[in-house]
Amino acid sequence: MIVKMKFINISGPRNDIDRVTDQYLSRYEIQLESALSELKTVENLRPFVEINPYRDVLAKAVQFVSYLPNADTVTPDSSLGLDDMFELVRNASADYEDLQQKKEKCKNKIEQLRTKQQIIAPFRPLECDLHQVLSYRFITYRFGRIAAEHYHKMQKYLMDDLGAIFVEGERDESFVYGAYFVSPGEAKKVDAVFRSLHFERIELKDEFEGTPAYAYQKLEKEIARVNVEMNDLDKEAGEMLFDRAAQLVAAKNRLEELSNNFDVRKMAARMDENQEDYYILCGWMAEDDVDRFLEEIKDDDKVFVVVEDDHDAYFGEPPTKLENPKLFKPFEMFIQMYGLPAHNEMDPTVFVGLTYSFIFGVMFGDVGQGLLLLIGGALIYHFKKIPLAGIISTAGFFSTIFGFMFGSIFGFEDVLKPLWIRPIDHMTTLPFLGKLNTVFIVAVAFGMFLIIVAMILHIINAAKSKDVEGTWFDANGVAGLVFYLAVVVTIVLFMTGNPLPGGIVMGVMFGVPLLLIFLKEPLARRIEKRADKMETGPGMYVVQGFFEMFETLLSYFSNTISFIRIGAFAVSHAAIMEVVLQLAGAESGHPNWIGVIFGNLFVCGFEGLIVGIQVLRLEYYEMFSRFYSGSGRAFNPYTKKKKNNQA
Repeated sequence: MIVKMKFINISGPRNDIDRVTDQYLSRYEIQLESALSELKTVENLRPFVEINPYRDVLAKAVQFVSYLPNADTVTPDSSLGLDDMFELVRNASADYEDLQQKKEKCKNKIEQLRTKQQIIAPFRPLECDLHQVLSYRFITYRFGRIAAEHYHKMQKYLMDDLGAIFVEGERDESFVYGAYFVSPGEAKKVDAVFRSLHFERIELKDEFEGTPAYAYQKLEKEIARVNVEMNDLDKEAGEMLFDRAAQLVAAKNRLEELSNNFDVRKMAARMDENQEDYYILCGWMAEDDVDRFLEEIKDDDKVFVVVEDDHDAYFGEPPTKLENPKLFKPFEMFIQMYGLPAHNEMDPTVFVGLTYSFIFGVMFGDVGQGLLLLIGGALIYHFKKIPLAGIISTAGFFSTIFGFMFGSIFGFEDVLKPLWIRPIDHMTTLPFLGKLNTVFIVAVAFGMFLIIVAMILHIINAAKSKDVEGTWFDANGVAGLVFYLAVVVTIVLFMTGNPLPGGIVMGVMFGVPLLLIFLKEPLARRIEKRADKMETGPGMYVVQGFFEMFETLLSYFSNTISFIRIGAFAVSHAAIMEVVLQLAGAESGHPNWIGVIFGNLFVCGFEGLIVGIQVLRLEYYEMFSRFYSGSGRAFNPYTKKKKNNQA
């Protein structure tokens, strides 16, 4: 059902807005509207221009609480005052920043050590003491790398003629790393040769001890030590926050409330009157909450509330808040997907819940698979609160019922005796059509019934909206209902072998409703005594009306025939399971139970998904399109928390 809303104006001294918001409004669900835009007829309105004093400290509190493991299980410390909360967050922030600065120094040190590692790594195969080499006075050395193709040329043609020794380090796909040693007298000549071979020098500072391999390992140990230091800092930060967990959670919750309450100013307006500064808030509240709110503030002389009963006194349509029994609550998801009902529409949640589950059960009738959907969906919905899981569970219940009706359990048709029929076998003979599966005929008849119900719902919605044309002359109004009922009665009489009404009676039953539908616009204009003229001339109106009438008749036929898919899926489900059992060797009397299990799981998942989509299509296209617009807007209270609102 749709909760009835009321529009209220709340005003009082400007400096009292925080008290009112915290003491009263935070305990109710109220969708605030911008007072500046809603109350256009009120003069001297100004916006609030103030900076939220809680925003920065709240951001820090939220950050620290997010670092806590299982923060939801922490019991908040309710003994803190507001000043204590600010001091707590400031101290925690200072301690945390100090630890983060130390951690940042560790990160920089690791980067420096990694850079040194990258420099020394290619020279690890060299068996020499780097400190001694870098201290040579009578031997010139050069560390670096040379392209692989130049290195091979150097080895083949030049090394025998050069007074130098090249000691090779590591190689990769492009370069050979190493160092060459030469006497100082030959250094210029050798340097020139190596430069011509594109030798790239790598400068090594005298900061390494032992061999390159030893220096590399020493750097690796130092990196590991600094990583341990960083982990200790993280652990210290975690312990620091954990010791203050109860206070931080309490501060975060309270500051969040205060910040949200302060942000109410964004929707409020100020008004100066007789040198007094007032605030004005306005918005939508559930009728029951309005009554409790008025009772609570009746002795508060600083709060003034006006409940607007006149629709013309405010702008915009009321928001929609759905409130349905727990069993049907998950089906609100389908309503939200299509569009919420307007405030003057019927809430179709219960209708969808019943029809969706029932049709799904017929199309997917199996005791075993239905129980799997029922139990699995119920468990997921219980622990995860996923609406789709609740829908699956309800649909599984009806699948189980129709499994007994069809005598099917996990695809086996010879275990249970059907309480009604077996869809794949039971046939019915009809005049003109011959033999058809009984479920096809029942499905179409059931579709006719649902279309009639949808038309009735349309008439109710149109009557609530005071829409004369929609109530009486629409294709889904009274005229359309009379015509469709006449068609249904005629078909039933013909199929059951009973005599049809006389030609005059049929002409009246069919002709008069169609004529009213054709002339719906001028008739509605005449009844409502509207002075506006038709947008098109009479000739164009007749042409347009003809094609609209053709479309209407076609929609009656196509919508009705569309329900045959209910019977088709009931038959196909039995046929698919028959194939699964054949592949699993069930006919031989020694079935492959693994094949039976996986076949059932596949059908349960894959076909269940297809059936679910097809049923949703029937809901949206064959039923919703006849009575439901879904033009409402969601009720969005400024705080989702609804505390105990008893005084």
